[in-house]
Amino acid sequence: MTRAATNGTRGAHFPADEPVGPGAEAHLRALPRLRADRFRHAPDPASVATCAALGGPGEADPALRSWDAGAWAGRPLDVVAAEDPDGVAAWLADPAAAPHGGESLHDLLDRVRGVLAGVGGGHTVAVCGPAVVRAAVVLVLGAPATAFWRVDTGPLTGTDLRGGPDRWTVRATGAPQTRG
Repeated sequence: MTRAATNGTRGAHFPADEPVGPGAEAHLRALPRLRADRFRHAPDPASVATCAALGGPGEADPALRSWDAGAWAGRPLDVVAAEDPDGVAAWLADPAAAPHGGESLHDLLDRVRGVLAGVGGGHTVAVCGPAVVRAAVVLVLGAPATAFWRVDTGPLTGTDLRGGPDRWTVRATGAPQTRG
């Protein structure tokens, strides 16, 4: 499940640990309470709040944290692109590039691969930022790393992965989570 929107989400900023943005509280109140064997969430405030609204509180899992954007964290993409066009171009074209000093796309995929390998039996609801969800979809589909840029998931959308380690399938992605 992708966490609620933050100011950074709305402004196309690189990920930073932010609380839920203005107006998102009403969306959280409208979420259905989910039943699950376990709830896990990224440690950022928006993921914690989203997990609680879904039925948590859940367990904080550092492996579900947002993509580490290093020096670009919290900054608008268009500003960074104007200041460092070569760095942004390399970041978008080369999955091994990390011009911001944080995680490369390959690093993110490796981390999420570990998350998928460590899921136990039963039904787990995991709440995190969109990059982690996108990485999980790419990995489950066995798609190349560059497919990451072709997966979209908005705030408060569910991605339903079924199976378990080494046998995942994507049932749905980008499904809005609402009551009724």
